[in-house]
Amino acid sequence: MSESGTGPDGDGHGGGFRTDMAISTDRGGPRFGEMIEVVRHFMDRVRAAEPSEALVERVIEQLTELNTELEAVAIDEWQAPSGTRIDLPARGNITLPPYVVHSADATGVAATVRFTRFHLGGNNAAHGGYIAMAFDDLLGMTGALATGKVTRTAYLTVNYRSITPLYRELTVRTAVDRIDGRKIFVTATIHDGDRLCAEADGLFVALKPGQP
Repeated sequence: MSESGTGPDGDGHGGGFRTDMAISTDRGGPRFGEMIEVVRHFMDRVRAAEPSEALVERVIEQLTELNTELEAVAIDEWQAPSGTRIDLPARGNITLPPYVVHSADATGVAATVRFTRFHLGGNNAAHGGYIAMAFDDLLGMTGALATGKVTRTAYLTVNYRSITPLYRELTVRTAVDRIDGRKIFVTATIHDGDRLCAEADGLFVALKPGQP
């Protein structure tokens, strides 16, 4: 879950999950979360649209201008608010399905996730890849909280039990199955009410200091 480099903790593991969750929630300012939601909405609209040529030209022009401005303020992964704002859905990371954590400790995580048009696989069902992505991120958080260390995915197996719908609040629960040295075996489920949509089991490995 962490990239190589020297993070704020001085052990090369500043990326990924801060296991003590002691991260500033001020990065990006008070409206950063609102910006992320606007970007998510834009991604949904692009996925659903058949734009005219004129609209395509206008979108390209405006996004090119915004990309230039954003590139001018790019910073390293250890300090960027996207992915580290624990007060926002999915830590403000637009690459992740927007889950909200309701409880989290060394035994597991309880969260809700809502897939939208951007995550469409077909016939109003969420794409299996985005389901796996949600599992992977929340299980990585589970491993980090269970060990107090940054973890990396060794394997992740997902079983799709029924359709995972769009535009519904789905319940995600993760749990630690067992810990064997640096190995953390974890499980997870996604439910739509009482109906099991998907389940996963995985192995996450706690990284050594400086290990990428």
